[in-house]
Amino acid sequence: MVVDTSRSPHARLRPLPLVGVRLSDGFWEPRRRINREETLPSQYRHLEETGRLDNFRKAAGKMEGRFEGIYFNDSDVYKWLEAAAWSLATDPDHDLEKMVDAAIAEIEDAQEPDGYLNTYFTFERANERWTDFDLHEMYCAGHLFQAAVAHFHATGSGRLLDVAVRFADHICDTFGPEEDGKRPAVDGHEEIEMALVELFRVTGNRRYLEQAGFFVDARGRGLLGRPYGRHDPSYSQDHEPLRDQDRVVGHAVRALYLYSGAADVYAETGEGDLLKALDRLWGNMTTRRMYVSGGLGSRHEGEAFGGDFELPNARAYTETCAAIASVMWNWRMLMLRGDARYADLIERTLYNAVLPGVSLDGGHYFYENPLEDDGTHRRQPWFGCACCPPNVARLLASIPGYFYSASDDALWVHLYAAGSAEAKMGAGRAVRLSQRTNYPWDGSVGLRVDGEGEFALMLRIPSWCEDGASVEVNGEPFAGQVSPGSYAEIGRVWRPGDTVRLRLPTPVRRVEAHPHVAENAGRVALMRGPILYCVEGADNPGLDPRDLVLPEDAPLSEEYRPGLLGGAVVLTGEAKISSPGEGWEGRLYRPATARPDGRPTGTAKLTAVPYHAWANREAGPMRVWLRAR
Repeated sequence: MVVDTSRSPHARLRPLPLVGVRLSDGFWEPRRRINREETLPSQYRHLEETGRLDNFRKAAGKMEGRFEGIYFNDSDVYKWLEAAAWSLATDPDHDLEKMVDAAIAEIEDAQEPDGYLNTYFTFERANERWTDFDLHEMYCAGHLFQAAVAHFHATGSGRLLDVAVRFADHICDTFGPEEDGKRPAVDGHEEIEMALVELFRVTGNRRYLEQAGFFVDARGRGLLGRPYGRHDPSYSQDHEPLRDQDRVVGHAVRALYLYSGAADVYAETGEGDLLKALDRLWGNMTTRRMYVSGGLGSRHEGEAFGGDFELPNARAYTETCAAIASVMWNWRMLMLRGDARYADLIERTLYNAVLPGVSLDGGHYFYENPLEDDGTHRRQPWFGCACCPPNVARLLASIPGYFYSASDDALWVHLYAAGSAEAKMGAGRAVRLSQRTNYPWDGSVGLRVDGEGEFALMLRIPSWCEDGASVEVNGEPFAGQVSPGSYAEIGRVWRPGDTVRLRLPTPVRRVEAHPHVAENAGRVALMRGPILYCVEGADNPGLDPRDLVLPEDAPLSEEYRPGLLGGAVVLTGEAKISSPGEGWEGRLYRPATARPDGRPTGTAKLTAVPYHAWANREAGPMRVWLRAR
């Protein structure tokens, strides 16, 4: 997940090594602990119980039987391995290490002599290899490569990396330009593009970068041969070359993985038309096709982006994997540009589109994340198509890597949480940066610099903070620019023990949607800091959220409740109740009249909780967008 761009010639920023970043005593550390102690062990049990690991044993001839499950089940094992590897990088654990070693042994033994590895295409299906590019062979390979890179970074072991290299060599030998005697083809589900670049960065073997570039360039030229299932080529972004695209279309996860891979290729090659296309696509996504949560994909059919402003609430698909893929793409764009808008979207997406995908106990998951529900949508312990659970696990395991990065003359702080980071600045000087904060519940962030030398500390001022952010250095007001949606650049000669205080006011904000989002006309959503809120039945018994009206002048109070939903700031206030009115019993339609209808019939105390924590208690209705009139 956290890509190493430290030697990428066209990347402006480079991530800090994951092993040098610690999160503690705040919002993220309990989630990482649960991920390590509950999520990863329970997911390993699911991999065993559902036959996913047995598929490798069967492929190796260790046991009898046919392949079990969906044809891309191998990828769930690889994503789990990546999650476990990132966890081991920061939190060594003997029991987890044993699970990892056992899984890698099964994978090693299942690999074919020519490097090919996919347990679905074994025995009776062996002659069907590379005959149907809708069956995710390269997608599975990509997840193997990413797991291998993570495992190598975390442990220094080349075991899984050797498996990945043999398979990557097989793919590079097989696919490419026809004039080179190879097969021109692309996979129906993008993923391998960014994985090959990550493999290049670890091995230094340039053929992997060139292969990634080929797959990016080949898409949109009809090489899939036929539409994916009943969908047209745009489903797999194969409708036109990427450099010509200006709208995000088709399956959201596939698209976002493609954009991530293209950003990686640009970071190594500097090919300007790629970056221009990514800029156009990012603009279309964020101004016309993205939910207030940062969620992406409005259509259940095809798990797809909808049209401009097509953002239904109850029918929102907003797959958890799409949110994770958005974080991956925006991280790459942030490394290329150093532009706060990408970090802003990473933050919004992490808190409000990724976290709803996993329960507070770390053992239940959402595939879809609607913004309105009648109480029937509940998290599940696993899925037949289980792409989301291990995807959440690998992101949470690597979350420390998204907080900081460095450039030649600056240390960048993108996200805020209690913890510390170690970085090498000019001339190899070691710098330790510590944060003390209760963010996101409190917008006060204290930072301590332990190191010396001249460099800049770049602090992100979130775009949502429009009420006067301020910075102090060693107790004195910072005289430089502090503007929402940018980085405050504090350049100075630092001394050990220097302190910085960042204050980000976090009043409750009423957010409205673009008028073309018809479903949200006359409605508002509530946000505080980066956190999106919702009204849930558990806190508002006996009330139908559809009847609640939150007037513009209705005051809202904030209260931190340590025992609620793992500790959260809740919002309370007085709302009006506006029922449909008289004369609607037994009727769905009636002649329009001038009679005042739906007048407020009373008031009620309203309580709103963070959207990321909904559905962790008893079932009941939930609503993000509230009537404002």
